[in-house]
Amino acid sequence: MYAITVREPGGPEVMEWSEVPDPVAGPGEVLIDVVASAVNRADLLQRQGHYPPPPGASEIIGLECAGRIAALGEGVTGWSMGDEVCALLAGGGYAEKVAVPAVQVLPVPDGVDLVTGGGLPEVACTVWSNVVAAGRLTAGETFLIQGGSSGIGTHAIQIAKALGARVVATASPQRAERCRELGADIVIDYHDDVPAELKKATDGHGADVILDNMGAKGLAANVASLAADGRLLVIGMQGGTKAELDLNTLLRKRAGITAMSLRGRPVAGPHGKGAVVAGVRAQVWPMIADGRVRPVVHATVPMERAGDAHRQLEAGGVVGKLLLSTPTR
Repeated sequence: MYAITVREPGGPEVMEWSEVPDPVAGPGEVLIDVVASAVNRADLLQRQGHYPPPPGASEIIGLECAGRIAALGEGVTGWSMGDEVCALLAGGGYAEKVAVPAVQVLPVPDGVDLVTGGGLPEVACTVWSNVVAAGRLTAGETFLIQGGSSGIGTHAIQIAKALGARVVATASPQRAERCRELGADIVIDYHDDVPAELKKATDGHGADVILDNMGAKGLAANVASLAADGRLLVIGMQGGTKAELDLNTLLRKRAGITAMSLRGRPVAGPHGKGAVVAGVRAQVWPMIADGRVRPVVHATVPMERAGDAHRQLEAGGVVGKLLLSTPTR
């Protein structure tokens, strides 16, 4: 098969469409003929040499895909050859074929085409495992998503709205209206004093749940933005890894901070990727099927030009997901 390989850590130019050995479906796995994958921020870090795959995972970049089942490993039930599916991966998505544990495979939601399905698993699993499972967001609460126009952000706005929350998003002025179209009740310019603007817009309440991918850079502002008994979910470190934390503020608010990654989780277990995927299939897929949540696609780029897609994401201005389609789709 062909896949995107990385000559050495570096810029988008180090990625090449090269011939590599075909993967094989092991026990409990399925082999997927990939139709599409998608670009995630973690892919950029892996290309740069900063985010290696977990032990045993494919060295090929790509955390999600959609396609058709080409082979079933020993012991796999519930799936058939030719099924149109999407999957959460620990690696291997930028390729014509990928082997993945069967419990990380999902049917493509009703009403979603196969290429678009390639950009759903990572955002859906990330948002569900954080906002719903860990964050326990419920109807009537206030939810703040930092970066509302991103792939995660566009999905999180819709999930929170479908759950009945009041949704606040940060975004640039150029993308504020897009966030409102997706369901954000309040949009704050991320250049502004977000805690102050949030308190003003919520009559001093703040946010019950915050989803953040900046990490250290946004920690103080996020803690200041939390309501009493609030929950801060940190899923990225774009703004660094170390910051000072005012425990007194956290204690007075009875608030909590949870930092969660998805890629390194085990496959099995109550908090494993199989459990996350099962939760998404039960709770999120019906929202997509009935139109409460819809995929947001910025553009689709041929997979052999993955470097161009990385440049687009790095340049900024992307709203939703950048998809990569295979030549054989």
